[in-house]
Amino acid sequence: MSRWRIPERLQVWIEARKRHRLSHAQVQMARELGMNPKKLGKLDNHEQEPWKLPLPEFIEHLYFKRFGRRRPDVVLSIEERARVEEDKKAVKREMKRRDGRARSAGDEAQG
Repeated sequence: MSRWRIPERLQVWIEARKRHRLSHAQVQMARELGMNPKKLGKLDNHEQEPWKLPLPEFIEHLYFKRFGRRRPDVVLSIEERARVEEDKKAVKREMKRRDGRARSAGDEAQG
């Protein structure tokens, strides 16, 4: 089995999760809200603005406001999500490969 890599678009979320101490659910909420992982530092409270919510609470507040739920129904970590995407791509590749074989065999039968 080949060693797969996490795509760059998901890798930035892993780094943001570590940097801002977010849970997997909070990262998923931020992604569903369409937040940019590179801009989360601007939203994070560095304990200098007493009126500002800490980033994890802010994400949860926005998520509840938009979707009316406290948490997503199914929570997947970024690594799990990357693995699922890779599996889907592998299945799609296999289907294309089989379809290509079936077509070439059909062409030979007609010719």
